[in-house]
Amino acid sequence: MRPFLAAAAVTVLALAACSSGGKDDTKTDSDSGGGNAAGSSGYTVAFVTHETPGDAFWDKVRAGAEQAAKDTGVSLKYSNDPDATKQAQLIQSAVDAKVNGIATTLVTPDALAGAVKSATTAGIPVVGLNAGIDQYQQLGALMYFGSDESLAGTSLGKRIAGQGVKHPLCVIHQTGSVSLEARCAGVKSAVPGTENIQVNGADDSAVTTTLQAKLAQDKSIDYIVALNAQVALDAINAKQQASSQAKLATFDLNTDIAKKIKDGSVEFAIDQQPYVQGYMSVTSLYLYLKNGNDIGGGKPVLTGPSFVDSANIEKILPFTEKNTR
Repeated sequence: MRPFLAAAAVTVLALAACSSGGKDDTKTDSDSGGGNAAGSSGYTVAFVTHETPGDAFWDKVRAGAEQAAKDTGVSLKYSNDPDATKQAQLIQSAVDAKVNGIATTLVTPDALAGAVKSATTAGIPVVGLNAGIDQYQQLGALMYFGSDESLAGTSLGKRIAGQGVKHPLCVIHQTGSVSLEARCAGVKSAVPGTENIQVNGADDSAVTTTLQAKLAQDKSIDYIVALNAQVALDAINAKQQASSQAKLATFDLNTDIAKKIKDGSVEFAIDQQPYVQGYMSVTSLYLYLKNGNDIGGGKPVLTGPSFVDSANIEKILPFTEKNTR
C-alpha cells in the first residue's frame, strides 16, 4: 500500500518541550516564513522515539513529523530516549500533560506497554511507527506506519541468496530491538548460514573494532548485512582493516550511503522511508481527531521495504540530500 500524503498550506510549527527524561527540544518556525499560528488546529501531539543521539536516521523521521505538523496546524512535542524505561516515562509524561494524541515507536513493546495502556485508558489515541508492527494492536495503538521488518529481511535474504551467498553476518546494533531481530531472522529464513553479531551501535569505534576482529577471524563470511546506515559505514572501515572480500548491504539510507551505493562500496540499501513514517503518524492523528479517520483498514500501513541500488540511485540521491529520503 502506498500511503496517502496530505498537502496543505504551510503553517507555523511550535515544538514545546516534553517533561522529564530523555531529550526534549523546543523549536518555533518563525524563521521559515510560516502563515498561521502554531497549533491552529487546536491539537497537541506528542512524538516519542527511541532515537539514539547522533543517529541521523531520526532526523528524517522528525523532519516528516515537523512538516506534517506545519501542514495540519498541530503543536508537536518531540522527545526521545534509547533507554526503554525512560522512553516509557516520556510517554507517561505526555499522558500527564493531557496531549491530544501520541505517536511513538514501539521497539521494546513489553517495556512500553504500561505507558501506552495509560494513554489509551485516558482516552488519548496512540499511533505506532517504525517498530512494533506485530505488537501495536495488542498494545492498543490505533494505527501503524513502518516497514514490515520480517518481509524486509526475507527480501534482502532472497536477493543475496540469488547471488550464491552462504555465510552472511547480520549486525545487530541495539539489544532487545524486535525490529532488528526480525530483520536478521528474515535474512536467515532465506540464507540458513546467516550469523548474527551484537555490537554497540552508540560507539562507532567499537563497532568497527568488533567487526574487524570477526572478519579477520572468519574468512568464510561472504556478506555483511548492516541494519542501519552508520553501522554500514563502520563496516566499510572494518572490511578494509580486515582485508575482507565480503560484500555489504544495509538497511536504511542517508546521503553517505547513497554515495557509497553510487561508487559501488555498498551493493544496495533497503529503505523504510522514515520521512513518511514521521509525516503519516502526525497526519493520521490529526485526521483521527478532526474527522474520525482510520488509515490502513485495521492493518499496518507499509512504508517499506524499498530497494535502492545502482539502478535507481541517480534519482534518489538528490532526495537524500534534502533529508526527505
